[in-house]
Amino acid sequence: MSEQPPLVLVVEDEPDLADLYAAWLGDEYRVRTAYGGREALDQLDEADDEVDAILLDRRMPGLSGDEVLTAVRDRGIDCRVAMVTAVEPDFDILEMGFDDYLVKPVTSETLRETVEGLLRRGEYDSEVQELFSLTSKKAMLESEKSASDLADNEEYQRLTERIEELRERADESRDAVATDDEDYEKLFQDFDADE
Repeated sequence: MSEQPPLVLVVEDEPDLADLYAAWLGDEYRVRTAYGGREALDQLDEADDEVDAILLDRRMPGLSGDEVLTAVRDRGIDCRVAMVTAVEPDFDILEMGFDDYLVKPVTSETLRETVEGLLRRGEYDSEVQELFSLTSKKAMLESEKSASDLADNEEYQRLTERIEELRERADESRDAVATDDEDYEKLFQDFDADE
């Protein structure tokens, strides 16, 4: 029996857009759609399968994407989340528990690449997942804010320091593997030879 493809939950209050995203992803993934925040939480409560990734709109009537994200994290649902929204990122994103942030409109290629990246990140340990998430937030803010706004924001400065700390730890882990494992160098030689 073959393993099922990953399950992606698309949460979008515009049904045509939700269905479009589902169509774009349907060839590679199992996809469920929820046309609002409350429906998304109901689906997560009732899910027989574990959801692997969520594409979540921020601005929805009733229960916002921000509230859905908070509920997902509070409930300990272990999945990667990308916000897919028309809301331009601001410093408030630093406190949010998402893994990636896309500003609409998005292309099918971007959406597929984002889901692929989310699923790949789910295979890493929590510190590497945090590094990816924080790096995504930093990039979004740098694309939207001026250098002086960034320099004046204490949360952004803490974000930058945390990224550096996580990178140093990742480098130390990589170095430890390199010195502890005799096959490490051979692995990369074999990989290079295959290219």
